[in-house]
Amino acid sequence: MIRSAVEPEERARWLAARLEPEHLLADLLAAVEPNRLYVELLSIKADVKDYQQFEREAAPEFDQHILSDPEIVALRKPFEAMGFHFGFTGYLDPTGVERSFSIYREHSAERKLAAEVDKRRSGTGQQASTKRDSVKKSPRGDQMTKTYDALIIGGGHNGLTCAFYLAKAGMRVRVLERRHIVGGAAVTEEFHPGFRNSTASYTVSLLRPKVIADMRLHDYGYKVIERTISNFFPFENDYVKLGGGPGRTEAEFARFSKKDAAAYPAYDAALEKVANVLRDLSLQIPPNVGGGLGSLVAAAKQGWPMAKMDIEVQRDLLDIFTKSARQYLDGWFEHDYVQSAFAFDAVVGNYAGVSTPGSAYVLLHHVFGEVNGKLGAWGHAVGGMGAITQAMARACEDAGVEISLEAPVAQVLVDGGKVTGVKLESGEELAASIVASNAGPALLYRQLVDQSDLDDDFKRRIKGFKTCSGTFRMNVALSELPSFSVLPGKEQAEHHTAGIIIAPGMDYMDQAFIDAQQHGWSKKPIVEIKIPSTVDNTLAPEGQHVASLFCQQFDPTVDWDANRDKVADLIIDTVNDHAPNFKKSVIATQIHSPWDLERKFGLIGGDIMHGTMGIDQLWAARPVLGHGDYRGPIKGLYMCGAGTHPGGGVTGAPGHNAAHAILADRPLLRKILRS
Repeated sequence: MIRSAVEPEERARWLAARLEPEHLLADLLAAVEPNRLYVELLSIKADVKDYQQFEREAAPEFDQHILSDPEIVALRKPFEAMGFHFGFTGYLDPTGVERSFSIYREHSAERKLAAEVDKRRSGTGQQASTKRDSVKKSPRGDQMTKTYDALIIGGGHNGLTCAFYLAKAGMRVRVLERRHIVGGAAVTEEFHPGFRNSTASYTVSLLRPKVIADMRLHDYGYKVIERTISNFFPFENDYVKLGGGPGRTEAEFARFSKKDAAAYPAYDAALEKVANVLRDLSLQIPPNVGGGLGSLVAAAKQGWPMAKMDIEVQRDLLDIFTKSARQYLDGWFEHDYVQSAFAFDAVVGNYAGVSTPGSAYVLLHHVFGEVNGKLGAWGHAVGGMGAITQAMARACEDAGVEISLEAPVAQVLVDGGKVTGVKLESGEELAASIVASNAGPALLYRQLVDQSDLDDDFKRRIKGFKTCSGTFRMNVALSELPSFSVLPGKEQAEHHTAGIIIAPGMDYMDQAFIDAQQHGWSKKPIVEIKIPSTVDNTLAPEGQHVASLFCQQFDPTVDWDANRDKVADLIIDTVNDHAPNFKKSVIATQIHSPWDLERKFGLIGGDIMHGTMGIDQLWAARPVLGHGDYRGPIKGLYMCGAGTHPGGGVTGAPGHNAAHAILADRPLLRKILRS
């Protein structure tokens, strides 16, 4: 079951008892620790089986009733001033649909809450510190250690995937998620009344078909709508549309270069052959250097298919792993527009330019996916990326996994070189001989593991593990669709449903990286715009839209608290340069600078990949050579997140592979007894 930090009987009294902010502040603190705050204020239950139908027909009336209530309006102001947020959440279970109106906090809001309650209590002569200390022990007054077969740190999609496979093998598993919502960076949240969007991760392709099938995600509501065309690139005086069916891409390229149009089919076929290598490797455990005969056999097994390839494919494979995207594409195409249409993938989540050596691999990483059986396709998950992880959570629950929200882990417990469990920030300790971390290696080994439990060489290596994707992420509520100078029109057209890429030229993308290195951020950033409401009307009010803005290049070491708003304005202006109605159509924004991505989602350095995707941090060397097989340097400690092979993106592969490594390590007798 999914457990919240506040029990139902504690929730029931909120609005019925009192609405005055000062009373709620005191009661909130009394009911739940300040750093584990998520309280359901009101909810409704409907006996229906279709959540999308419910959202269309019933949810708007409920939402509007709540948002227009004078007492709710009065209640929101003081809480929002202290960093709290109000939002609607909903889920579908076997008994029907439930939709809730809740208050929740960002990471540092508990300090503001405590300070405000202290101030209010000091005026009434109460002893605030005594009350707060008693609450910190546990909201349930229970500090006894509970024992599990495996604990998963983080409820992102890979953590859920790992938990599912372990539970299906008969293990008792508990997932510990820091936030009030499961899903990690693959979540759907309301960021402005009536406007919901995929908050961080925003599009789907890389999720492995085996994971989808094994978890039966379609049975839990997983549905992906393919893009009509894949991408739309506005340039200064023209545009390029990529994809859309047989022959369309070639016809588009022929407008600029007949030679490039003729070269495209061979390029596509060559890239597909190399992508097949990555597809095959993605669900295999990398061989562990120094792991003995078994690792040698695994290395030979994984390398043999490559050894059997035609020499042309082997050359392409070598080129992609060693060359820059510019070098690789120069060998195929001559026109800047055509090269740019492919080079963009090389800088997605990659703090680099298209001329940076190794950037060609990142291009490959973004084409090894598929949607609904169509290789290389991208699509939109109906309900946003959170619909994927909600489906995963339900699959996990049905498999017997226990999922705890607002349960941040403070430390991995180790005794005699072996994992014994974890300690939560609440002080509660949970026992397990297996701990798997969905949190990235940088967060795990620098913050959650005592440094005395690691050897000096590993500490040095993990200190040098690079985390920097150069990403700035925004969500925008829009009153209308953008009308582009090179393709005018606010009525929905196929390019509005595509990935809209502001990256007009190879030099533009290189300069974006140069600017970030010299000034902290690009003066003309690279921006991908995705408008999911064009294909999913559950995300925004009728006639209005939500847009994801995925932006590169931004140095994570900049003081982003001081510069985030300035840079957000720069990004809006950059889009407006190509779509002159965009800025005036913006109703609201949600800003995630690199620091926000770290604080909110635990992405060190704001790195959406959990670690850079250079050749020195791939396959058996991800995160560190000798521990690329998901097994950490402490017995019983495993890694199951994107900081392991095959890397970033919503793939489910690290979770799948880590679970299989864990199951392979179980004692034979235990395997027999559990089977």
